[in-house]
Amino acid sequence: MPFDLDEKFIVEAESVLTGSLPDSYRLAMMQSNGGELEVNDEGWEQYPILDKTDRKRLSRSCNNIITETESCKVFGCFPENAVAIASNGCGDQLVLLKEDNVYLEPVYLWCHETGDLTLVANKFSELARL
Repeated sequence: MPFDLDEKFIVEAESVLTGSLPDSYRLAMMQSNGGELEVNDEGWEQYPILDKTDRKRLSRSCNNIITETESCKVFGCFPENAVAIASNGCGDQLVLLKEDNVYLEPVYLWCHETGDLTLVANKFSELARL
């Protein structure tokens, strides 16, 4: 069960990612850090943002957007300017793309087999949260 998230942890993540996250994503994560999404009638497990409030929240957020993005980089075709925000459990990722020092609002599906990016939402708030 996802918890709410203090904005200071989003700021910490943005510092590590060297880019500010989109407003719709930030607001959604402050309300519910993690959880499930539905994209194209398929369930996606959303990665949380690292929350160091207490041991319980820390353990629930250890597979966060930063660690999961680093894991994805072992695939040769993962975009250098992307942050992984969710997985379908089969290797594909939902990602946000960075331009300069800003992650843009559109959410893309990244296919781990081909490296293709497909637009799935113009902003995070358009996605169905389960």
